[in-house]
Amino acid sequence: MALSGPEVEKQVPAEPRPGRKLQSWWSLVFCLCFYGFMAQMRPGESFITPYLLGPDKNFTQKQVTNEITPVLSYSYLAVLVPIFLLTDYLRYKPVLLLQGLSYVSVWLLLLFGSSVLHMQAMEFFFGITMAARIAYSSYIFSLVPAACYQRMAGYSRASVLLGVFTSSVLGQLLVTMGRVPFSTLNYISLAFLTFSLVLTLFLKRPKRSLFFNRGAPASAGASPSELDRMNLGQGQPTGGKLGRLPASWRDSVLAHMLRELGRTARLPQLRLWSLWWVFNSAGYYLIVYYVHILWNVVNPTTDTTRVYNGGADAASTLLGAVTSFAAGFVQLRWALWAELIIAVVTVLQAGLVFLMYRTSSIWLCYSAFVLFRGSYQFLVPVATFQIASSLSQELRALVFGVNTFLATVLKTIITLVVSDKRGLGLPVRSQFLIYFVYFLVLFVAYVLAALLTGLRHFRQGRRQPPPPAQELMSPMQEPAAQDGLAPEDGVRAVGEQRQQPEAKA
Repeated sequence: MALSGPEVEKQVPAEPRPGRKLQSWWSLVFCLCFYGFMAQMRPGESFITPYLLGPDKNFTQKQVTNEITPVLSYSYLAVLVPIFLLTDYLRYKPVLLLQGLSYVSVWLLLLFGSSVLHMQAMEFFFGITMAARIAYSSYIFSLVPAACYQRMAGYSRASVLLGVFTSSVLGQLLVTMGRVPFSTLNYISLAFLTFSLVLTLFLKRPKRSLFFNRGAPASAGASPSELDRMNLGQGQPTGGKLGRLPASWRDSVLAHMLRELGRTARLPQLRLWSLWWVFNSAGYYLIVYYVHILWNVVNPTTDTTRVYNGGADAASTLLGAVTSFAAGFVQLRWALWAELIIAVVTVLQAGLVFLMYRTSSIWLCYSAFVLFRGSYQFLVPVATFQIASSLSQELRALVFGVNTFLATVLKTIITLVVSDKRGLGLPVRSQFLIYFVYFLVLFVAYVLAALLTGLRHFRQGRRQPPPPAQELMSPMQEPAAQDGLAPEDGVRAVGEQRQQPEAKA
């Protein structure tokens, strides 16, 4: 049962008080954001592919495309679930240390490795760094009051995007204007990453985490979490298959969460956006992984000063930040228009992928990638909001984890079939043709879904009033505005959400 507004307001942690506590809070914010910025300072990352194909390493394009790059998808899939669990169990900081050590290992192998096996190991460590990103994104929320979650999310995301943008611009300037060779650029990246690893040692380790190390609430006024509410019902009988399991498993927190996860899967909007997350993000990351190889095919220049990969990455990061910000001001009835908006964005992505496949102009290829990345980033905050608005904090983490895992599985299967030498082993241009067909199929599926949704709403007609326009706000704000809840409890219980009319979902 949802608490009343005044009762919940008493439970919301207060803003940092003036004086020493406020100063300490801002110091913590600065340290976290500074670390997030420095961890992205890898000016050599945009130029790894031309570095591997150039005279420094002299690998063939077939080796990079069909033997080295596919390992990234495999390693990411292999370590994603263990790192997800270890992040919470070890309370974030050790996984941040692992990420820093893995980044250092990546650049040591880049600089001193000489064989395909060395580069495959480099991609393995890169997969670890990608899986460990969850440690930073969840770590920041374990050290600040719940009332500060929204601001911290904005600060941390801004620091990461600023770091990526600054790193890409710095790398491009060093290559184009400073005429710095790629090997020197990698030494500079190694120095930045070593510094960020040292910064990790000074980060505060939280005393509790989301699942394994719950302990007492951070403050006496903190509201109970969804897991706490689930624990209140442990003595109640359970039905279905869980009823035949041992009591210790049947009454466990994980069993309750899995049951609630199964119930939330019936929500139409959550199911739609989760499927978008799985299928579109799989295609998106395949493009991101292989576009640098395509750029080298389109523009196989030996003049390193005419390689503008860093500029393209910087422009795509900036456009992604702008479109993500703009998505927050979109006001639509997403229950009615979601499939159509997704279809429009997906057909745009398909067209841009086809342009990258066909063009012989490196500038058109750069521009298509920038627009492709920006269009994807536009829907990311929309999907995040639509998924998170009907879930508790714990279930959000679980749902996003499951979606990411399924997307990684799909991406790995496509990589094994299309890219790996043990599969079709296609050259990079042919791969982009496959990815174009992939997005085209998704577009057709979304158009059919949009037609079915429109037909259903048309048939309902005047039998019931349409749902109110839903403005894209933070997951904390939206339910608070609808139910009169405070930000910390600004989500409806899953059982209550399921009782709402289907059209409202």
